[in-house]
Amino acid sequence: MSLASTAANLVTLAEGAEHGGNHESLSPYLTGGGALFVLLLLLWITTRFNRDR
Repeated sequence: MSLASTAANLVTLAEGAEHGGNHESLSPYLTGGGALFVLLLLLWITTRFNRDR
């Protein structure tokens, strides 16, 4: 498979995606808030293990 044919296949695939890939049940605010909470939790856990610095 050449680079040109791969690029043409990807363009065809991208043109067929009309909905944008988002699911109706996924809220961007809930997803972002959950990710922020997890990252802050990991930051808090990391700082608890590095008390000597």
